Amino acid sequence: MPTNSTYQITVTAKSIYIPEQSDPSASRYFFAYHIKIDNTGDIGAQLLTRHWVIKDSNEKIERVNGEGVVGEFPKLAPGESFEYTSAAAIETSVGTMEGHYTMRAEDGQEFEATIPQFSLSVPRTLH
Repeated sequence: MPTNSTYQITVTAKSIYIPEQSDPSASRYFFAYHIKIDNTGDIGAQLLTRHWVIKDSNEKIERVNGEGVVGEFPKLAPGESFEYTSAAAIETSVGTMEGHYTMRAEDGQEFEATIPQFSLSVPRTLH
């Protein structure tokens, strides 16, 4: 996989707990997350697939793989960004998400864009 600055995507994520869709008595904690994908490289690229690893505090791991994000396959020229919001549910009040997007550059090269780990946490659960 290429590692130079030609193929560079920066991903940032923020999550928020959604109490209205959660049911702690049934071990269901629902979180929305907002993702921003920035093409910080030197060549345009299109998002092809997503690969998520979702872990709760009991070490239960769920892997989610699929095409595109929220039904789209965004194409990003250098300097462009794409933002979307999605959601996940876990069985504990604290967890994490991380993963990567598979991207295809305009020159046909495929590469991975890392989604750094971020927390899923009910407010006032983590200190």
